[in-house]
Amino acid sequence: MADIFEKLIKNYGPIGQHRERAHGYFAFPKLEGEINSRMKFRGKEKIVWSLNNYLGLANHPEIRKVDAEAAKEWGLAYPMGARMMSGNSNLHEQLEKELAEFEKKEDAILMNFGYQGIMSAIDAICGRHDVIVYDAESHACIIDGLRLHPGHRYVFKHNDIDDCEKQIQRATALVEKQGQGGILVISEGIFGMAGDQGKLREIIALKDKYTFRLLVDDAHGFGTLGKTGAGTGEEQDCQDGIDLYFSTFAKSMASIGAFMAGPRVIIDFIRYNIRSQIFAKSLPMPIVVGNLKRLHMLQTMPELKEKLWHNATKLQQGLKERGFDIGATNTPVTPVYMKGGVEEATAMVMDLRENYNIFASIVVYPVIPKGHIIYRLIPSAAHTDADIEETLTAFTETKAKLDAGAYKVEAIPDMAN
Repeated sequence: MADIFEKLIKNYGPIGQHRERAHGYFAFPKLEGEINSRMKFRGKEKIVWSLNNYLGLANHPEIRKVDAEAAKEWGLAYPMGARMMSGNSNLHEQLEKELAEFEKKEDAILMNFGYQGIMSAIDAICGRHDVIVYDAESHACIIDGLRLHPGHRYVFKHNDIDDCEKQIQRATALVEKQGQGGILVISEGIFGMAGDQGKLREIIALKDKYTFRLLVDDAHGFGTLGKTGAGTGEEQDCQDGIDLYFSTFAKSMASIGAFMAGPRVIIDFIRYNIRSQIFAKSLPMPIVVGNLKRLHMLQTMPELKEKLWHNATKLQQGLKERGFDIGATNTPVTPVYMKGGVEEATAMVMDLRENYNIFASIVVYPVIPKGHIIYRLIPSAAHTDADIEETLTAFTETKAKLDAGAYKVEAIPDMAN
């Protein structure tokens, strides 16, 4: 019998195999200083495009004040225990009520984290006779939720409504054959890598022909889309057709936690059956108080979203004018598509960070096919016109180097030390 640790030591995985050379620079980097559009990396100031601080609330003085006062008043321990047992409070319920009203749903449930929350919600909702139909580019938290599902699941090509309908047809046939079970369709409001919106209106229109419920993960849409910032459903004028609306506080609200909103009877079912919340300590009171403040600012300060969109539009137009491929994004998420190998991408990232002072996230093989590079830029209300202009210049110059073959190197350099 083999030692279970032996296989782990022999194979650290496609990303982990580079850990000794990449740790602290390409993986697990440390950004220091006040959260803003410019922070320090290895002691030098960089323009940062990797933070999901869409509305610039992370270091807003009003937020800092409320967070500090709440921590002083309540401490991090209160309330103790899981909410079902001893960890509930009026403020937890107030936040749920206000979120439900904002999203025009009957009720909402707070969750400690977005990732574990939606995983566990899928597990609670779907039994072994139920069928899940989901978009191929769904976030990892959804995929891991599917892994918990004991029944069938069908994937449709990204934002391909014809294929979505085909998979719903397959699911319908299976449910009818079984004589029991239902169908849950899952999409995202904004797909966080490509920046395109899910085709929610088109999916909802399929309800005229088929029986299913729709769950939307709107992590990147909440606070950034819609007239009031209520998200992609509001943006597409189809919020009523979304049966379960999910989002996290980790993006626009720059905080911790998440919520799911929907019909009261269904939210109550989830409340009493979602294992990741039933068996976990509730959100600490300072986080709840801070999230109430963030929600109020999101609702009453439209200038934050306006500034975000000013910056996103300026950045995206500037990239397109310079010949960059930013795909089909119609949201603040800004992917920049390039051609090149892992080694070239590594050298380009280093050049951007060390010589142009630009810190941006990059995606390469094995996450995407070989020969492709994706930079994902996340504009925020905290960025300035100067940040954008410097970044456009840096990308223009480094892209020219990439195309000229200047970044062809033999191996990923050791940057761990």
